[in-house]
Amino acid sequence: MTQKTGLMISATLATLTLLSATALAQEQRVAIGHTGPLSGPNAFAGKDNESGVRLAIEELNVKKIMVGGKVLKFDLVSEDDQCDARTGVSVAQKLIDSGIQYVMGPYCSGVAIPASRVYSEGGAMLSTVATNPKVTESGYKNLFRITAGDTQIGSNMAAYAAKVLKVTQVAVIDDRTAYGQGVAEQFAKDAKKQGLTLVGQEFTTDKSTDFLSILTSLKARQPQAIFFGGYAPQAAPMARQMKQLGLPAKLLGGDTLCSVEVGKLGGDAVNDTVICAQGGSMLTKVADGPAFMAKYKARFNRDPDVYAASFYDQMMFIAESMQKTQSVQPDKVGAQMYQSSYQGVATTYSYDDKGNLKQAPITVQIFRNGLPVPLGSY
Repeated sequence: MTQKTGLMISATLATLTLLSATALAQEQRVAIGHTGPLSGPNAFAGKDNESGVRLAIEELNVKKIMVGGKVLKFDLVSEDDQCDARTGVSVAQKLIDSGIQYVMGPYCSGVAIPASRVYSEGGAMLSTVATNPKVTESGYKNLFRITAGDTQIGSNMAAYAAKVLKVTQVAVIDDRTAYGQGVAEQFAKDAKKQGLTLVGQEFTTDKSTDFLSILTSLKARQPQAIFFGGYAPQAAPMARQMKQLGLPAKLLGGDTLCSVEVGKLGGDAVNDTVICAQGGSMLTKVADGPAFMAKYKARFNRDPDVYAASFYDQMMFIAESMQKTQSVQPDKVGAQMYQSSYQGVATTYSYDDKGNLKQAPITVQIFRNGLPVPLGSY
């Protein structure tokens, strides 16, 4: 090797090293937090939500979004809040202390209500599917509910019971969680407005699996439909025990009952019995739904559940707003989101000043062959 050739090679290596260092310097890491139940009976939902966020992040990293002259590198930091208020607040503080400014979740209203204060005080943006009205009533900035709330879900199911099912007598059971109690109270209030007779109102917990005593009591009052405010792990055995008792009522519920988990746990007892209302449109019925379902299954080897698409969409909305504002600061990104809209897979995302969706379509579904099947959108 000649001295000249050696010098050229050294110069080339130095240039490549400099370019590599420059490229690394131009990359900006943006950590995205996720909080949800990753253990316990609702872990299926937490993992589904997490996967929706993860899928969006992976796609964004491939696209190499530029903001302020730097390529954004999104990282997912996921924490298990166990659907428990105390744990959820601890998780919130942990994420804030880690410097995370964007958080996807929580899933449970009982976590979202107390934890939202921590996120707000920490200056983070929160995107949640928690449906209790209190979640967005505290006036926290940059808090977005990315699906329909209990007000829409409960009232729509009451109208469906009266006008479509044409029942006259209903009963209500709730699990005493912030979500279950909230959506059940909304249903009961609107059921009365619809002229339905509330023949019974019972309570259980989000840990119970034996409902025979409650159902036996209700059976004597002959409800034609029972609205359950609670989660899938309780709804499924409730449906089985209704069948066991020969109670012919329909079992109605909100978005948490629209999970395939209800079919897995409830078997044939849920078929033509469980009817639920989910925020947004059915993925099989929207333009980009089938494609999303296919890539989700290819990545995670399972079908998306209730909220994977919603979290995917919101993550994409956030990234688009970062591009438009050329900023990763939550206040600037949030201001852009409040004044704009985003056409996602599940629905169009446009928020009012409280962070609620301006338009939140509801899809009513019934279980057939162990799977939720859409009956119509309202």
